[in-house]
Amino acid sequence: MANLVLAVLTARRIARNAAPLACALALGGLVVLDAAAPLPPVVAAAALLVLLAALVHRARRRAAAIEASALLDLEVGALLVIATFAAVLRLDGSLDGGAHAALYVVIALVSAFARPGASLLVALAAAALEIAVRAAAARGAPTLLAAARAAAPHVGFMAVFSVLNAAVLRAEIGRVRRASSTRLKAEMDRLRDDARSYRLLSAPSHARGAAAQKGDDERLARSGVEEIHQSVLFALRLLRESLELYTAMLLWQNDAGTHLRISELASDAPNLSEGPFLSGDGVFGAAITQRAPVVVSGLKPGYKLPYYVGPSPVRAACALPVFEHGQLRGVLVVDRVEDRPFSPRELELIDEACRYAVRAIQNERVFVQLERAKVEQGKLYRAAEALGAATTEAGVVEAGVTSAREITSVDFAAVTLYDEAQKVHEIRAVSGEGVSELTGQRFRQNAGLVSMVLQNRHPLPYRGEYDEKRQVVFTRRVTPPPMPSIIVLPLLVHDRPLGTLVLGSRRRAAFNDSVRSTLEVLASHMAVSLSNARMMRRLEELATMDGLTGLLNKRAMLEVAEQKITAARRFSRRLSVLVTDIDHFKKVNDTYGHDVGDVIIKGLGDVLRRAKRTTDAVARFGGEEFVVICEETDARGAMLLAERVREELGRTTFHAAGSAGPVQCQVTCSIGVATYPEAGGTWEELFKAADEALYVSKRSGRNRSTAWSPSMRGGAHPSAAPAAPEPGAPVKGASQAPAAAAPAPAKGASQAPAAAAPALAKGASQAPAAAAPAPARAAAQAPASVRPAAAAPASARASAPAAPAPAAPQRRPSGGSAAVTPPGHDGAPSAGKRAAPATPARAPAEVEPRSKPKTRRPTEPDPVSNPKSAA
Repeated sequence: MANLVLAVLTARRIARNAAPLACALALGGLVVLDAAAPLPPVVAAAALLVLLAALVHRARRRAAAIEASALLDLEVGALLVIATFAAVLRLDGSLDGGAHAALYVVIALVSAFARPGASLLVALAAAALEIAVRAAAARGAPTLLAAARAAAPHVGFMAVFSVLNAAVLRAEIGRVRRASSTRLKAEMDRLRDDARSYRLLSAPSHARGAAAQKGDDERLARSGVEEIHQSVLFALRLLRESLELYTAMLLWQNDAGTHLRISELASDAPNLSEGPFLSGDGVFGAAITQRAPVVVSGLKPGYKLPYYVGPSPVRAACALPVFEHGQLRGVLVVDRVEDRPFSPRELELIDEACRYAVRAIQNERVFVQLERAKVEQGKLYRAAEALGAATTEAGVVEAGVTSAREITSVDFAAVTLYDEAQKVHEIRAVSGEGVSELTGQRFRQNAGLVSMVLQNRHPLPYRGEYDEKRQVVFTRRVTPPPMPSIIVLPLLVHDRPLGTLVLGSRRRAAFNDSVRSTLEVLASHMAVSLSNARMMRRLEELATMDGLTGLLNKRAMLEVAEQKITAARRFSRRLSVLVTDIDHFKKVNDTYGHDVGDVIIKGLGDVLRRAKRTTDAVARFGGEEFVVICEETDARGAMLLAERVREELGRTTFHAAGSAGPVQCQVTCSIGVATYPEAGGTWEELFKAADEALYVSKRSGRNRSTAWSPSMRGGAHPSAAPAAPEPGAPVKGASQAPAAAAPAPAKGASQAPAAAAPALAKGASQAPAAAAPAPARAAAQAPASVRPAAAAPASARASAPAAPAPAAPQRRPSGGSAAVTPPGHDGAPSAGKRAAPATPARAPAEVEPRSKPKTRRPTEPDPVSNPKSAA
């Protein structure tokens, strides 16, 4: 379905893109037909309207596009050529008239604005259309060769116009673009120089940061320089008008102190020099050297001032040094045409203008610094927001690396985590080109930068300058890509090391002091988020995982079960549930201790984990009971899985340290299987069906797997023997049996040798002692299904009762008072092929109604915990 939708969408896109060219081709065909025989006026008018509509539509698209595609250029050019051919044929009646020159203009226009490939295709289309029109308009038997010969001069002119226009016009456009780019670059360089001279920007660096930071700095520099120029220009104009000056000019010194450059001026002089000027020239040098105002008057017409080209037009001049915090920053120069010296009052006003200009620069510098701090705080705020939203270690690492890229130029990033107990570092995540093999690398504490950073709790190397020949980041074998700038930041929470953040850049001095402080704040936020992610992961594990086995717990399994059953119902899939229970687990705990029982539970969990598929879910439901949910699995597949688990557990020998020394034991398990939808449509129904099948496995001798069937519903279990009697209670129906009859063996006794004394129900303890010899003490320590035991004699195995066979329950006659007891209702399991011993019918009062089996599992006489009754 998805492929069909994709094919339809692709076909629609192709048809939409090819529609304009198809329309142009159809209109070209109409032009050829019109040349052969004029079209009817209605058809011609309709074709003209379609042509104009298509041409206007594509031309508007082309005008609105900043970078048009070659296909759009081809469409517009083809429509223009067809419209021109139609107009020429209607005006002149042929292609040999004077109107044909318009076609050359169209070819030249298309060559000017279209891409070279589109221009070539339009020229070829024009040539083909002209040949076709001439062939259609020829009298007699037209031939393409004759039409091509007739059209050759016109085609040649088209080619000449196209090539010349493309060469000349495109060359001129390229020259204008280059000139504009050069002027723009010069203006930007001047703006940066002004900003650096006013201390609005730091010293030029090849690694000032990422593109976003460059944009922010340039924006701040432009606004700051503009504000300074406006303020200084206002002061100079005011000074010029108030003191009747000819020129008022502020010159600013470069960082080296060698040259002066015009910062702002107010003058009507046409012969001012643009500079820059040497700091020691004329009145500039005198003012800088004396560090005091220099006033000259009575200048002769031939006197030369450094900032005028040619003779000086002024007769009095004053140069005043400009200071900022005691440091010389520039010179303010004023002059006038009148031969009148500057009075002390005027010098005071000039000095006030100097201080005003300095204050304007300082104010703008503070504003730029505040604006830059605001930008940095915004980046940190976004980083803290992203780190706070990350709830996993991978999310924290990704948010941290992304935030670092926003702060500065980063070409390589890595996050290492530190295991303080084992003194081992692990590279958890990396970002960059060709560094994926570093992920997962582990190394011990060494003399590398990562280890030293965690030991010293301080970023390294100094100023972020990295020399790969002398410094090691991870180890000698595990190295990052060669880069001139690398910084390693510690990730600390309450002075406890979690790991490091390693950042690298291919630009030098990428991690200067301003960026370094911001990255340290980012690293502290990242450490806190990483600690929170670990804590959240631990809480989630405690809430969803079983602490002993590492499997899902009951609450998590119920959620997973609802999801999987919903998916099975939605997509009509099979789903099976396996309920597993360890046989005689209480005896294991009573005999060897609960620590050995924990080892066995963990072992069964490992068996189930190995046997399951990746899409299956395994949980410890409680005690020794486990549940497995298998997707896309029918009853047959579930039984195969159950048998595989049962057999593997039976082959496993568990080793543990018991109270009396090392213990080796083997256990078995019983498994019940239920499949959706046959066993039920909800989790409760499926689990109950699997539990009923598990009861059948238990009653049938344990160490087996049973699949649920509809005959088990309602408490009737045709494949299972009845539950064993409660300890201490007489077996039903056995009180009327003769004393010579063999006592009913307890559940599971079919696995014991016949020569040994079987475990009897407490109701059978009234038999003579000679009939049941006491078992040996060593054999009473654990049942045969829990630990290995000596093999029984062949005769004893032959006389042991076989596994119970399915027996249909006997229905109670409706008319009589007597009831027929089903086989095995006397407390003993069915003998399989052998006939069950006859039992007298019970009185009507003793007949119990059919009901579901009790939810409590039947208990058995325990020869280990109750040796007296066994004796």
